Amino acid sequence: MRTVQVFDTTLRDGEQSPGVNLNTKEKVEIATQLERLGVNIIEAGFAASSPGDLFAVKEVAKAIKNASVCSMARSIKKDIDQAWEALQVAESPLLHIFLATSPIHREYKLRMSKEEILDTIDQMIRYGKRWFPVVEFSAEDAGRTELEFLSQVVDRAIRAGADIINLPDTVGYLSPEEYAKMFRYIRENVPRVDTVKLSAHCHDDLGLAVANSLAAIQAGVDQIEGTINGIGERAGNAALEEVVMAVKTREPYYQVQTTINHKEIYRTSRLVSKLTGMYVPGNKAIVGANAFAHESGIHQDGVLKNKETYEIMSPETVGKSESKLVLGKHSGRHAFKTHLEKLGYPQSEEQIDGLFARFKELADRKKEITDEDLIALVEEKVGEGNELYTLESIQLSYGSHTLPTATLRLKAKKTGEILEEAACGNGSVDAIFKTVDRAIGQKFDLIDYHIRSVTEGKDALGEVSVQLQLGESTARGRGVSTDVLEASARAYLDAVNRLLRRTKESKVSQSSKMVHS
Repeated sequence: MRTVQVFDTTLRDGEQSPGVNLNTKEKVEIATQLERLGVNIIEAGFAASSPGDLFAVKEVAKAIKNASVCSMARSIKKDIDQAWEALQVAESPLLHIFLATSPIHREYKLRMSKEEILDTIDQMIRYGKRWFPVVEFSAEDAGRTELEFLSQVVDRAIRAGADIINLPDTVGYLSPEEYAKMFRYIRENVPRVDTVKLSAHCHDDLGLAVANSLAAIQAGVDQIEGTINGIGERAGNAALEEVVMAVKTREPYYQVQTTINHKEIYRTSRLVSKLTGMYVPGNKAIVGANAFAHESGIHQDGVLKNKETYEIMSPETVGKSESKLVLGKHSGRHAFKTHLEKLGYPQSEEQIDGLFARFKELADRKKEITDEDLIALVEEKVGEGNELYTLESIQLSYGSHTLPTATLRLKAKKTGEILEEAACGNGSVDAIFKTVDRAIGQKFDLIDYHIRSVTEGKDALGEVSVQLQLGESTARGRGVSTDVLEASARAYLDAVNRLLRRTKESKVSQSSKMVHS
């Protein structure tokens, strides 16, 4: 059976989603999980886009051993040089060069002739092959490129030494039939096309990304590209979990397989959702909360008699267990650590110390602590460890005829200084946010605020996600607690820490550039 390679671009195309900004530690965390998931190629970012992204790509390259690590690059030498600077430490480095080929891009964006495009492709692939053992070339907006010219593009790329040819439906314009036809045309009209891998990269502007990816597989492509949960530019990319589960569930029909460890799908989806702040809709295929839920009496009756009446796959297949093994306030540190390991979340001794303290706080408030509660605590801590400020305590005063007031006690981690401040607001949440601003001496703009229940019941763990802006920079913060006001304070402070760190790193980078210049 033919094996189709999986190229994950969650850390590059997925991070281009509006409002998403992952730090280096979060990128490494996601990349490590993608490696555990079994993807073949991890596109870690766009090294030339910023010093921060170059550093993040390099850190991912150091951490990953069982997958190729890739950086995108424009068809210019500077981008290729910076991609190599980031990836030369990788076990299996891969360069991803792109250049637009469609008439509208040639005329309005590039202002280049067909010959200029062909020459650039030839030169840049040859330049990239000096350093990289594997080079992928993407013909941006291939879906709207004339088939005859696209054949010339692919032919020139192959002759220049490209190993993988990606023909993306960049704007999600094509139907499945048209997309498959494009690949068949290339196979029939380009010499030596069998010496390279053909790759499909689809966007979801018309809701056809997964369908187009599956059509490309039927047309013989060797690689599919996409993101976890389908995140990405505009309407997003093909959701990898949907594509790989389609070919697994309908294996006799598609006659292909992947290297994906399907039981890691749900965990990967959760991690990406938490760190990007992009929640998965309840009705989302494969990983949505309702994907394996049945409310209709007829459906329930059928499932009780035989699950296959309404389930074409089991939740266990994608690593979604219905088990609710409970820990309580009398549980010890060892049991806590062991249970996290069983859930697939091993932690260092230092991490366990912080998590166990939060677990004990939660255990005093809740009768039952479920696996979902524990996972939420772990995921809240991802990316922490270098906070500038931590929350020591919070006090709120509110009444229907009084002005909401918040009093917060913060600790400056570097100096140990305790900051106490109070402020009134137009509601308790507003009072909390204003108090943080006053304590730190900086005003932040609130762009987005989300709150949701992590678990069930009146004592459910609440999760808050906020997005803040400071100047041109934005950052998301997360917080969890049984008290949504405390969760709001934690989320806001998390976002503040990220923004202040980013501002500090930016000043250091600019200072370094001035010294070198």
